Amino acid sequence: MALIVHKYGGTSMGSTDRIKNVARRVAKWHEAGHQIVVVPSAMSGETNRLIAMAKEIQNPPDPRELDMIASTGEQVSVGLLSMALQAIGKDAVSYAGWQVAIKTDSAFTKARIQSIDDERVRKDLDAGKIVIITGFQGVDDNDNIATLGRGGSDTSAVAIAAALKAAECLIYTDVDGVYTTDPRVVSEARRLKAITFEEMLELASLGSKVLQTRSVEFAGNYRVPTRVLSSLTDPLMDLETEANSGTLISFEEDTNMEQAVISGIAFNRDEAKITVLGVPDRPGVAYHILGPVAEANIEVDMIIQNQSVDGKTDFTFTVSRGEYQKAVDVLEGQKAEIGYSTLVGDSKVSKISVVGVGMRSHVGVASQMFRTLSEENINIMMISTSEIKISVLIDEKYMELAVRALHKAFELEKE
Repeated sequence: MALIVHKYGGTSMGSTDRIKNVARRVAKWHEAGHQIVVVPSAMSGETNRLIAMAKEIQNPPDPRELDMIASTGEQVSVGLLSMALQAIGKDAVSYAGWQVAIKTDSAFTKARIQSIDDERVRKDLDAGKIVIITGFQGVDDNDNIATLGRGGSDTSAVAIAAALKAAECLIYTDVDGVYTTDPRVVSEARRLKAITFEEMLELASLGSKVLQTRSVEFAGNYRVPTRVLSSLTDPLMDLETEANSGTLISFEEDTNMEQAVISGIAFNRDEAKITVLGVPDRPGVAYHILGPVAEANIEVDMIIQNQSVDGKTDFTFTVSRGEYQKAVDVLEGQKAEIGYSTLVGDSKVSKISVVGVGMRSHVGVASQMFRTLSEENINIMMISTSEIKISVLIDEKYMELAVRALHKAFELEKE
């Protein structure tokens, strides 16, 4: 049988009863003959509680010490799950990331995995044990615990699956798969049976909260078949039914079916727009504006530079809403250096994106998108595109209307 990695989110691990349900589900897979590695998150709310306590002592907290504290949430989870499995007669063993070892760089609170030593885990699996490993963390070259940032357990699970060459990585969460868009906005949103890594990466980076972007990158780079499915189903449901549920994230060339033109619509309310007016149109203008913004560790998304008129140009870009004022302050401090006339902004904008690998072989997606928004009298402020994505920036108050209209226009409710 196959080597399978299970990942369970904080909601799935939210109480001792839910942990017992996870244990029953894991035991079912193990009894079917599979080798099982489990990567659980901390119990829901636990990491926030730990970080809040740290900030009561020191604000901002020392990153190294914060990782020492935040990593304990997952250690509690793996110990409890191992005990729950042992209580129902399963031979289970838990490890912290440093015991495996999962090696990371030293970027505390946002570390990146560099390597995983699978020897210890393989010995346990060969001995018939279920292995449970903390997500979200590893250890750097100086033996300091380092965490991977928000959603890092997804990345841990996919990385462990890649290192072990697992047949599949199952991401159990509180939703039953990847939908064409958020069902809370469009009631007709449909669960996708399959989606490509490219599409999932675009959706994740554009606002879909189902999977962490880095975990999708990892899965794509190491060709780890990954499935998103619900942990809220009966843990003793038929295994074959469960194994084919949810949404499979796979490779475009692996699927024989005709790809839909559009697979999904992502949106992000957390956007702000800044326009720098009357900038001298000379070489390096983009660097002089965006250089100081980047140095302030502010991430820029969409960018437009207008045609020069009388030696002056306008430059517009977007940032996350939480960093809007910080970006404005940076640019106001650089006014003399940049030489612009006026700075204007709007913190009440949203980005909507249509995503689909079928766009490569179908024309007219952009025109249909723009026509649909025009018919709803929704003005487009900015546009950016890639090979499989078109994103537009619109007024925040029209966001849900736009998503519903586009979902209907592209007939995403149909199989």
